[in-house]
Order: sequence, then structure tokens, then C-alpha cells
Amino acid sequence: MRDLVRGQEPDDWDVATSAPPEAVAALFPESTWVNPYGTVTVRSGPMEVEVTTYRTEAGYRDARHPSEVRWGTRLEDDLERRDFTINAMAWVADDLPAGRGHLVDPYGGQADLAARVLRAVGDAEQRFTEDALRLLRAVRFATTLGLTMDPATEAAATRLAPAAEQLSGERVRDELLRLLAAEEPSRGFSLMERLGLLRVVLPELTALRGVEQGKVLGGDALDHSLRTVDALPATDPVLRLAGLLHDVGKAPTAAGGHFIGHESAGAELVERRLRDLAFPRADIDRVTHLVRHHLIHYTSDWTDAAVRRFLRRIGGGQALDDLLALRRADTAASAGPGVGDAAADELERRLAALRGAAVLSVHELAVGGDDLIGELGLAPGPEIGRLLDGLLQAVLDDPALNDRDTLLRLAGEAVAAGEAGASTHHNTGPGASELV
Repeated sequence: MRDLVRGQEPDDWDVATSAPPEAVAALFPESTWVNPYGTVTVRSGPMEVEVTTYRTEAGYRDARHPSEVRWGTRLEDDLERRDFTINAMAWVADDLPAGRGHLVDPYGGQADLAARVLRAVGDAEQRFTEDALRLLRAVRFATTLGLTMDPATEAAATRLAPAAEQLSGERVRDELLRLLAAEEPSRGFSLMERLGLLRVVLPELTALRGVEQGKVLGGDALDHSLRTVDALPATDPVLRLAGLLHDVGKAPTAAGGHFIGHESAGAELVERRLRDLAFPRADIDRVTHLVRHHLIHYTSDWTDAAVRRFLRRIGGGQALDDLLALRRADTAASAGPGVGDAAADELERRLAALRGAAVLSVHELAVGGDDLIGELGLAPGPEIGRLLDGLLQAVLDDPALNDRDTLLRLAGEAVAAGEAGASTHHNTGPGASELV
């Protein structure tokens, strides 16, 4: 109803009824009812509609689950338990075939939307006590809808902010991702800081407040991080998460205006936090990889071999695109959105020229472990892996070496010299090569 009042098409539809859930389920054979709160999921082709029986709740035992749920017969009783006035509105169909009906808005949600105010239904402290997730939902609604929390609601949220510690990682994660998809998520994280929520759900980020770093745009490391998240695309909340957290290692490594090793320290902090928030492994790996490698010290005197080594370390495809996007957002957050990044532009051009032809893993070499075993008479074991790694380093220096006969010769020379190691170096003299 909130979206319709705002003149926007809703993403989904929720239906409330006085009919008990078993009666609703009986009307729709394809429906499912698997929870104790009266919500029946009705399916029609690809569409799903949640139909919930009017209910009243009491005795919230864990800042989320009510101890008692009673089916109701009045819509007004059902709306009374909603979180905010903007979500406590309903459209009652007087004549469904004709499309006629009327708005039920007992708590002034329509007026609050017009005044751009976020207000709790009834007693704000009670609403937040019933479900601590409403603290984060308040931040999200205020941010995505451009609302200001009314004084009583904000005061209650501030008092009860510590209760967010009771929330499961999954519920916090989902709210953070929705917030990161907002047009300007920095507004939400600033509000979370003001309410005291940020130090509960993302304490590593709060620790950046007061960490000075001398950027052109000024502010501390937290200000910079919030500018970075805004500079990344709203269509990719996980990439924005990397932008938000890319500098969290600066707080524990700050020393005399320097942050040596902050990228590695930050990656470790991010790994732990995202695990606690139950992010999928793929998202954790993506974000920690970006945090660990977000510093790019490219200069025009890099050789092509150096660019290939960089490409191997970072990886191609999405990993490289992510890193370049983060680099540009980091630059915009440091010097201003209109400031270009000539170094990143040049590196991207050079990478584009090399990405298709560069050999980045031992699997792309012209020889494999079986070749080394069969041709050189080696036994399977760790030495095979060391030889392949050494050959890869040689090919990164000179892609022309990625030829079966050449690589077998280099490997044979290394074995004969007893110097197989983790990297290969060669000079340009005829037949000259060495593995160290």
C-alpha cells in the first residue's frame, strides 16, 4: 500500500484477511502454509502472493518472536501491530470485480509520507522491543524513501540500539544489502552511526571515525569510506559492500599518518565479519579479495611482464572489473567525483591488450604435470607443482616461451641443475635459462 500511495508500482503484493489460514489454504490447492503466523503463500504461475490472517501478538520473548499469536477479525487490530505508520495502511476492496475500494489509514501513514516523516505505530519503544530488526528497517526506510525519523521514534531507536546485537547474521545481512541498493547508502550508514547501530552491526567501520588520512576532500577514514560506497553502482550491492569496508584495516594499523599493511589487516577483519553475517562464501571471497588488493601502485614504467603478473595476481573477468571500479570510486572519494584517474585508465588499456593472450595459470601452459612425468622421468609429487609454477613465471616474463618443447627444455635444465623452485627467470642468451 505504501508504494501505491507514493504513486509507484509495488514490487509485490501482500493480502490480509479475516479467514483463518487453513481456510485460505483450502481455497488454493497450490498454496503452502509452513509457519505459525498465519501466512499462506498462494501461487499462480510464476506469481506468489502472501495471504496473512489478521492477528494480534503478545509477549515477544527474544526481540523477534511473539509468545502468543491470536487470529483476529478486524483489520484495524492487525494494522496496530505494524512497525511504522507508512506500513500500517491497507486498501479494502468494496467491490473487487469493479475495482472499487477505500483506504484504511488509522495511524496517518499517508500524511506522514506526504510530510516525509518516519513514525512508529503507537509507542515506538514497544515496537522496537517487539522486533529489533525494526531498528535496521527504520534506517532503510528513512534512506530509501528520503524520510526523517520523528523525534520520539529516533529517541527510542537510540535507546534500544544495543538490542540489534541479538539479531541473527542472516537478518542483518539482508537489511544491509537492501540499504546498499539505495540511491545514496551513505545517508543510511550515517544515520546508523547517529543512532548507535553502526557500532553494533559493523564495529570495524565505526573504528574509522577519527582516523585522519589527509585526502583532498577532507574528513576522516569513515567519511572517505561513505563517499566510496556512494560512488559505486547501486545495481551491485556486494561491490558496494567492498567499497564500504575497503579501508577498515586503517584503524588497527594507523601509525604516524601511515597505514602499512592495512589492506591485509582489512581483509582479515572483513572475512570474519562477513562470516558472522552469514554471507555466501562466494560473496565473502569476492569482497575480501577486493579489500586485500585495492591498493594499485601502477606507474607508466611497468613492463608488460609486470602488467601480466598483476593480472595473474588479481585474476581476470569480474575480479579485474571489480578492482578497477573500486579504484575509480576510491579516487572519486578522495579527490572528487569529477577528477579523472589517468593511471587507472592507462592500466586498463594495457590490461585489455593483454587479457586475451596472457597465460595466468599453470593450466594454460603448453605442458602439464603428466608431460613432465612422462618426458623427464619424474615421479609424481610436490616437485612437479614447483616446476610448473616456475615455468609459469617464465611465461609471464615472456609469453613466447609457452611452447611445449621450450618448456620441457627449461624444466629439464632446472631438474639437471637441481634448482627447481617457486619462480623461473631467464635471460635472452641462446638457450640460457634458470629456475630459482
